[in-house]
Amino acid sequence: MEEQEIEIPDMYLLEYHSANRVIQLVNYGRLLRFAPFSIVLATVLYCAEFVSAAMLSNINRKTEDDIGTGFTITFMLVPAVLTQLALTFIHRDVGQDRPLVLLLHLLLLGPVIRCFEALIVYFNAVNKEEAYVTLSRKIILKKGRKILVEWETGRSERTLAAHRNAFKRMAVIQAFLGSVPQLTLQMYATIQEKYIMPARLVLMIINLVSITYGALVCNVLAIHIRYDDYKVRIRPAAYLCMTAWRGLEIATRVTVLVLFSTALTHWVIPVGMANLLFFFFLPWAEFWAKKGSLTQGVERNFSNFGTVVVLTLFTLLYACINVFCWSAVQLDFTHRELIQRKQGWGRLALYYCGRFVENLVLITLWYFYKSDFYEKVCTPLLVVQLLICYSLSVLFMLLFYQFCHPCRSLFKHNVHDCLRCICCQKGTSTRQNQKPSYSHLSESADLITLKVE
Repeated sequence: MEEQEIEIPDMYLLEYHSANRVIQLVNYGRLLRFAPFSIVLATVLYCAEFVSAAMLSNINRKTEDDIGTGFTITFMLVPAVLTQLALTFIHRDVGQDRPLVLLLHLLLLGPVIRCFEALIVYFNAVNKEEAYVTLSRKIILKKGRKILVEWETGRSERTLAAHRNAFKRMAVIQAFLGSVPQLTLQMYATIQEKYIMPARLVLMIINLVSITYGALVCNVLAIHIRYDDYKVRIRPAAYLCMTAWRGLEIATRVTVLVLFSTALTHWVIPVGMANLLFFFFLPWAEFWAKKGSLTQGVERNFSNFGTVVVLTLFTLLYACINVFCWSAVQLDFTHRELIQRKQGWGRLALYYCGRFVENLVLITLWYFYKSDFYEKVCTPLLVVQLLICYSLSVLFMLLFYQFCHPCRSLFKHNVHDCLRCICCQKGTSTRQNQKPSYSHLSESADLITLKVE
């Protein structure tokens, strides 16, 4: 899902400079090659979900299921349109002379043409030398030490990085604005009809894959945004832990909402809207409390109205993610990057405690008002299993932050400290969690020049 991260083998350490104090990677393009697997996977999931949803809508239309058809088409088109807007905004194509690309975006085929563009750039750049256009500088955490690294970045690498970042955001939009509500709808329809339609089953499987991938990308994006000055390497154990954490959390949440909707159909809409509106207005309330200015965020070329529109769509995505799982970041419209870099352990604990209580209340109401369809199911055991699954997701989350987080050494307090309430004591030792100073690193970093031929 990510390109190969920076490695500094001992065999490449040729010269030691005590004056520079920066590792310089010369001809780094040969050491690091980008493979656009994530771009291809996101495009395949987008096309597969769109086609399968369209086929299911056609089947529902033939059976005169107007309500099911309407919701299926809505959850198919809304994320598709927002995906086109996101790709166009990130690549800044509105002011450029690219009529074919804009036409394909209007036809909802933007991800396809973007994928082909990325593949063309990649295959043209393979085994091809090109002059660098900029120097990139990041910090590597190696054996508990901070090493400042500088390397040359070519035009092709920059283009591919832009495509990769755009498709990451597309995967998150597709997962939480399309796949999660679509999966919830189709599970509800399956229970109500007491029959699993093959086309619906295919769509639900694609939704599950898209949700899992989107949740992983959401976590990775949160880490990269929060630790933008660091070259982050996420190991396989961290991916496995995040998959278990997010998979159990979202699966439990969707199952609880579906079961609750089958018992109290008219109450599921107020519950969902209350969740959505709370998380939607929470960042705006904090922004108004801090008396921030909209002209400081997003883009300088935007008017106040354009800034409000972009922030509204961004907040909508943030709210939809939090309805089903923890977003891993907190919005801060007073900050230029719109994200709080500080790890909010208190808000994290409040979210999972509140969500556990809410799931418990919803599943208890379902237990008392369930229909006769569940007579052959051991409902008390099902309730206990759902609560255990959500508890396991919290456990995997704690394991991730304690042992698998790539930047856990930068935390002021880790999970173990919070559980022991060390963070409440005065005089505890703190570690630097703010934006690092390169001048400070120059006093403690390794002083090496690395040349790769």
